[in-house]
Amino acid sequence: MITLHHYQDIFQLVSQKKSNEIITVLGPTATGKTKLAVRLARDLNGEIISADSRQVYRGMDIGTGKDLSDYTLDGQTIPCHLTDIAEPGTEYNVAQFQVAAYQAIKEIRGRGREVILCGGSGMYIEALLKGYRLSPITRDEEVFAQLNAKTDEELTDILASFGPLHNHTDTCERERLLKAVEIELYYQKHPEWRELSQPTPSLIIGIAGDRDKIRAKITSRLKERLEHGMIEEVQNLIAAGANPSQLIKYGLEYKYVTLYLQGVLDWNTMFEKLNIAIHQFSKRQMTWYRRMERNGMKINWVEVGF
Repeated sequence: MITLHHYQDIFQLVSQKKSNEIITVLGPTATGKTKLAVRLARDLNGEIISADSRQVYRGMDIGTGKDLSDYTLDGQTIPCHLTDIAEPGTEYNVAQFQVAAYQAIKEIRGRGREVILCGGSGMYIEALLKGYRLSPITRDEEVFAQLNAKTDEELTDILASFGPLHNHTDTCERERLLKAVEIELYYQKHPEWRELSQPTPSLIIGIAGDRDKIRAKITSRLKERLEHGMIEEVQNLIAAGANPSQLIKYGLEYKYVTLYLQGVLDWNTMFEKLNIAIHQFSKRQMTWYRRMERNGMKINWVEVGF
C-alpha cells in the first residue's frame, strides 16, 4: 500500500499515469471522494463518471449524497455523467451501468479529456475496471430446456468450444455452468456485448482515514441531511408515484425514511437504525476494496484528516 498525504502527491501520481488509463477515485461514504475527483478534473481537463448505484436515480439527491454544489470549483462546473439517468422506483443494474460507462468513456475521450471514475459502489467499479462479462439477457426458455437436458460433461464441452476456459469455476456447479453457456450463446448472437466486456485500465486512488473520525462524520452528516430536506425528498418521491416498496429496496436512507413515513418506525428508532446501517455499509465498502487489492488491483491510498 502506498499512502499519499498531500494533493500535490496525488496530482503528481495521476499526471504520470499511462495514456490508456482512466483515473478512479474510490472510498467509503463520507470521505470526500467527490471533492477530490472535482479538483483533479479541473486540473487535468477531465470529466467525471459517477460510480454510485443510487445516484443514477432522478430526484434522489440528498439521500444519495450527490452534493451537486461540489461539482463547481472556482466558478468552473465539472461535467458529471451517469447521475439522474433512471426514474426513481425502477431498477437499474450493474450491466446497464457497464454499458453506459463504456459509452461515457468513449465520448469523454473523444473530446480529448481525462476520464475520472468516482464512487463508492465497489461492484460497479470492479465490473468496469475488470471487464465483467455481464449482459441483460432474457432467458430463452426453449434453449434453456435443451441445455438443461444435457449432462454436465456435454455442457462443459459446449462451453469449451467457444474458446479457452478462463474461469474454471463456471464448470464446478451446474447452475453456474448453465448460466455460462447461456451467456456465451448470447454473445454469439450479440458480439457487441463481448466487445463491451473488456477491462478498463485505471490508476486507482482510494480515500481512507481514521475510523472514529469517519464514524463521527457519518453521524453528523446524517443529522444534517435529516434536518435539511431528506424526509421531504422521500415524501416527494412517493407523491410523484415512486413505489414505497421499491424505495425500501434501495436501502439505507430511502428504506428507513420510508418506514418512518409509513409509521412503522418512530423518529428516534429510524435515526438509530439508519445510523447503524450506514456505519455497517461503510465497513462493507472497505471490505470490498480490500478484496479488490487481494485480487491484484493496486489502490493508492490517501489519508484524509477531516
